[in-house]
Formats: sequence, C-alpha cells, structure tokens
Amino acid sequence: MEKLEGMISEIVFKNEDNGYTIAHLVNENDEIVVVGCMPTLAMGESIEVEGKWVNHKIYGTQFEVNSFMPVTPSSLEGIYVYLSSGMIHGIGEKMAKRIIDKFGVDTLDVIQNYPEKLQEVEGIGSKKVKQIVKSYEEDRELRNIIIELSPFGITPNYCLKIYKKYKSSAIEIINKNPYQLAEDIRGIGFKVADSIANKIGIDKNSKDRVCQGILYTLNKSLSNGHTYLPEHILIQDSEKLLELSGDIVKECVMMLVYNQKIHIEKVNNENLIYLMPYYLSENGVCSQIVKLSQYEFEDLNIDIENEIKILEDDKKIKLAEKQVLAVKESMNSGVLIITGGPGTGKTTTINAIIDIFENNGKSVTLAAPTGRAAKRMSETSNKEAKTIHRLLEMGFSTDDDLTFFKDEEDPINSDVIIVDEVSMVDIILMYNLLRAIKLGTRVILVGDSDQLPSVGAGNVLKDMIDSNIINVVKLNEIFRQAQESMIIVNAHKINNGEPLHLNTKGKDFFFIRKSTNEEILNEIIGLVNERLPKFYNVDKLKDIQVLSSMRKGELGVTNLNIELQKYLNKKEKFKVEESFSKRLFRVGDKVMQVKNNYTKKWETEDQKESGEGIYNGDIGYVYHIDKDKKTIYVLFDQTKIVSYLYDELDEIDHSFCTTIHKSQGSEFPVVVIPITWAPPMLLSRNLLYTAVTRAKKLVVLVGDVKYLEYMIKNNRVNQRYSNLGYKLNKFKQEGLLIE
Repeated sequence: MEKLEGMISEIVFKNEDNGYTIAHLVNENDEIVVVGCMPTLAMGESIEVEGKWVNHKIYGTQFEVNSFMPVTPSSLEGIYVYLSSGMIHGIGEKMAKRIIDKFGVDTLDVIQNYPEKLQEVEGIGSKKVKQIVKSYEEDRELRNIIIELSPFGITPNYCLKIYKKYKSSAIEIINKNPYQLAEDIRGIGFKVADSIANKIGIDKNSKDRVCQGILYTLNKSLSNGHTYLPEHILIQDSEKLLELSGDIVKECVMMLVYNQKIHIEKVNNENLIYLMPYYLSENGVCSQIVKLSQYEFEDLNIDIENEIKILEDDKKIKLAEKQVLAVKESMNSGVLIITGGPGTGKTTTINAIIDIFENNGKSVTLAAPTGRAAKRMSETSNKEAKTIHRLLEMGFSTDDDLTFFKDEEDPINSDVIIVDEVSMVDIILMYNLLRAIKLGTRVILVGDSDQLPSVGAGNVLKDMIDSNIINVVKLNEIFRQAQESMIIVNAHKINNGEPLHLNTKGKDFFFIRKSTNEEILNEIIGLVNERLPKFYNVDKLKDIQVLSSMRKGELGVTNLNIELQKYLNKKEKFKVEESFSKRLFRVGDKVMQVKNNYTKKWETEDQKESGEGIYNGDIGYVYHIDKDKKTIYVLFDQTKIVSYLYDELDEIDHSFCTTIHKSQGSEFPVVVIPITWAPPMLLSRNLLYTAVTRAKKLVVLVGDVKYLEYMIKNNRVNQRYSNLGYKLNKFKQEGLLIE
C-alpha cells in the first residue's frame, strides 16, 4: 500500500448513503484523482490516503483509497476551502471569509476550543454558534471513528454505519464492548468484533465475548434451517468456536436467558435453545393456526354442487374428485392446505376457488413468497398477486428498523387469503403473515411438500401437514394432458423412487450420457450456446437455465458461470466490463438478486415510474457499467433499472447457472442439469425433483447415469431442528393453546 498527502481541490461525486466519493487531491507534485469510501471528505480538506494506483480505461490513472486520515489544514487557503465547502452547516463562502479575516490560522482552534469568540464576527449570534459547533463536532466525531477503527480493517462505509448508530459514544462503546458491534451493526459479525477485542486486549473469558459467541452459533444454525439447537450441540459448537471449555458457556447461556436474548424449552427431558424471535415465531404460528382453524363460520348459503357445475360448464373443464374436495373444504375451513405435484391441477383448483368466492361476494387476496412466484400466480389467475412482504406492507419504523405494518392491530382486509409456494416460507415470515390475518378469514396454503424446504429456518409446510390438525387435500391425479409430458411423468417417478423414461422420441425429457466433468461441461456449453437455441427455437439467455446442486467444483455454479459467460456473453470491444472480487461483470450478463432488498430503488428507462424493492431470485441483465461512478446498472423485468455501487455487488451474482435452491419458485422454458459426483446431501431425490419441476418445455440431464440412479434412490432429507409439528400435535392431544 502507498501513502499520499494533499488537499482536496474538488469533489466530483459523492454518494451520501454509503460515502463512495470521487475527488481531486492536490499535492506538491500533481493533481490526482482519488476514489473510494470517504464519507466525511470536504473541499479544502487536507488528508493522508493509503491505497494503490489503478488504471481506468477511460479516465486514466487513479488512486484507489483503502483508508484515509484527515490532516488539519494549516494554510489560510486550505481553511477557507474547508469551511466554505458546505460540510459545516451555518458557514457559507462569505461567512468563511469573515471568520478567517478575524482569526486567521487560528480559525479551527477557535471553533473547536473557544467557540464563544465566533460571536465577534458580524452575522454570528449565539444560535448560529451552536449550529456551527454541532456540525463541526459531528464531522470531527466521524473522522475520529474512521481514524480509530481503520487499523482493525473496518472500512469507512461501516464507520459511517457505526457513527449513525452510536453518534459521539461510538469509540467509548467499542472500547468497552466491541461485541456490541456484532449485535447492532448488520454486516459486522462476531468474528470481526472478536478480532477487534483481541487487538485491544479483551480477555478471552469475557462474558460479553462468550455471550456473543453463543448467539453467533445459534444464528449460524439458522442457515441450516434450524429454529433451535439441542443444548448439548449448542454448548459443544460454542466451546469449539470460542476455544473454551468448562462452565462459563453454560453460565452465559443462563445470562442470555435472563436478558431474554434466548429461550430454553424442555421437551422430553431435553433442553431446546432458541433465539428469542424464533421461539416467539414458532409459538405464534402454532397459536394462530389453532385459532384460525377452530373458527366457526356462518353458513355461506352456497349450493356448492351447483356452483361447481356452473364453473365446469363455463370453463369447459371437469374437476377431479380431489379438486372438488379442495373446493368444498375451502368454503368451511379456517385453514386449508392444498398440496400436490406437477400436473395435478393445483392452479385449476386455485382458480375455481377464487371464482366461486368472488361470484358470491367474497374478497380474495393472493400472495406468494417471491416476486417471481407472485408474478406467475398473477399470470395463471388473471388477478393481482403480491409478495407476502408487500402484502404485509413492509417498511421502516420510527427507529429505522424494517418492520411489517400489517399485524394484529391493523390486519389484512380480505375474506379469503390464498398463498402459493408455501414450501418456501420460513417460520418468521409465516408468523408475520398469520398474525396479520384476522379471525374469520379463510386461509388457503398451497404448495408442493416434496420440494426443498425454505432457505430460512423451519420446515413449516411439512410440519403443518404432518401435524394432522389442519385440513389437508393432496391432489394426486395426473391429468391426461399432463401425462403426455415426460417432465411431469418423470417428476412423479423421481418422487416415487422409480426409474425414469429417458430419451423418448419427440418428448421433452432427455439424458445425455457423459463420464467426466470435462465432457459434461463441454456438452452443456454446446447445448446452451448452439444446439438448443437452433433446434428448439429458444433464446440462449432468457429461455434456458442451467441448474446445479453445488456451488464449488468444475460443475458447480461458480465455475459454470465463468465458463458459460465466455460463450453466452462474449468479450467484445463495445461491451464495458469490470472485475470485482474474482468476478467479471460485463454489459449483457445475466444476473440474479441474491438477497431481499426492500429499499432498493428502481425506475423505468423513461423515468415515468419508480419504486422500491428488489427480491431474492429476481433475474435481470447488466444494462450499463459506469466506471467513473463505480456503478453497475441492471435491468429487471424488462422495465426496472436498478443501480449497484461496486461495494453493493454482493447483492447480485451471475445467473447463467444458479443453484437448484435459488431456482425454487421460478419456472423456465428449458432446464439443463449436470449429473455428477457430489456429497450425498447434494445428490438427493428432492433436489432432483425440485430442479426437474422448474422446466415448462424441456429438461436435459447431462452426466453419469449411476449418479442419476443414486439421486432417485437417495430419499435422505437433512434434519431440521423444528418444533412446530410437535406443538401442533400437542394441542391436538391435550387441547393446550400456546400463547
């Protein structure tokens, strides 16, 4: 790393949200373009920067700043430019000149140590002094935080977040308990806080450290779908993380219980330990399900047999026995689950229920967990469907925390609520949905319980089905039209553990045998780039999706994206590209949003429409790369343009290939799947089933048939520690409602 010192002569660009700045720095020899996160930078400010030289293809040589430190300006010119920059509220150009004419090179010392003297300057009264001092102090506090935390690898961007949270107390709080950062600042986890604590000499046996280690262990278990951990596993994993043993971990578990950070529930003489929000959510789901299920509805006075006959005649369809049962059950059930595989008529059943309720004056609301699933639900029902987050009116509270504004105090106003793709809904989201549904509303949950469970914690759909406390209708008849699709036939064969029909002439399901990973990779590239677009008249980017069960390895998502990019979006002179953290983004790349961002702003190209919210699983294309502003623009849904600064690119990833889990809730005309060796947990039946059922027109499997056969036989499902099913069953047996 190289160091430079100079004065800021111009600020070309500054993002107020994250502090990314482009500026000109003048030193003894030259004027230099400096770029990086410098949230407190001001015109005329003298700074020392540390970083490296980079060569911009358009704008030439620049200095990329890793860290910076303000140096108090000593020249009258430097002080004037700083004060007149707008950084100090209450001082403009004319006022800056008057102050400097009065105090000269002592100006900043006066503002900092003798502010009352400022009243000697014309136009400055006691009120203006307070304004100037307050702004100057805030600016100085943020600078001090940056100076203090830079040695610990905390970027200026995170320093800005820390300052917004703690204000002038930031350094004091961090020195006293750096583990508070892990609790309060999103993006700073236990390991970063532990590194700071280690450098400032905090004891490894500190109870603050042990408590945060326990919370980290529980939080990490959420990514494996667990709502709780058995006590012995939590103790064991926490001791390993903290490199400690003895009673201190158990003692800190009880401290966390006392402080209501975690909860211990005893089941069959075993202690189950929850993070408090997950305990409350699991109990809340159970309580709401019971209340909604037990609600006694007034008779709708509907001749349901006649309604079904009218609907069948009007739509020229014939409902199967189980579909008729689902329609009838929906009329009188507080909560109804409709489940079934592809081709069993879930969509037809939903539409029949919608029509009958609406024809009889009842309002119906549709929702799904993801934007793509909601869009598909809208298309198949010709009725608006919202994401669950939008339905619950997610927004910011007065404390700037994300919250749902629809709840028990202000519930959703609808007679019937139908939610699709419920297998994707985790315990937290299900709780927030159910608590916003008032008694007397009919709730219909639709999903395929044989698909993968939610990415988040819990196994909600399966637990509710297995509890036997909720009315469940399983659609199991494959309709004649669906029977002509080998995709649907083979999906059911996978589910039943049966051999597949492969390579039937004129059909839509093929297996291409290849032995080595290199052969499989080359075959996939040839299929996607040339043969499938040519013979099936599909777009290689928009219509074909490669799905892999794994991230790493030659046939994992990361490498497949690198290789497919070379053919599907080739390097060309007119295509701007930029490398970022071992990834190369190029205009035209297919990308996916990989985390929900409810506040991400978008606008249409003509700027006539705008809004907020881009969601996990949304697919778009790199529209433009502005290297000067270090910003990538992505086009979603052919209309929404979203900008990402380089330090926000962890929110998107290439999507020429994506994981099977990420594809859930989506459909694609053509799906291509590599079949090769992987750990048993990535060669499971439900992974293959989920991948195959993403395709609408064609499935092509490429690889070794022995691993395909293994996947079909491997019905192993990773255990999730979830207690919802037990609690629902307990209510059924004992009639005890958990509050």
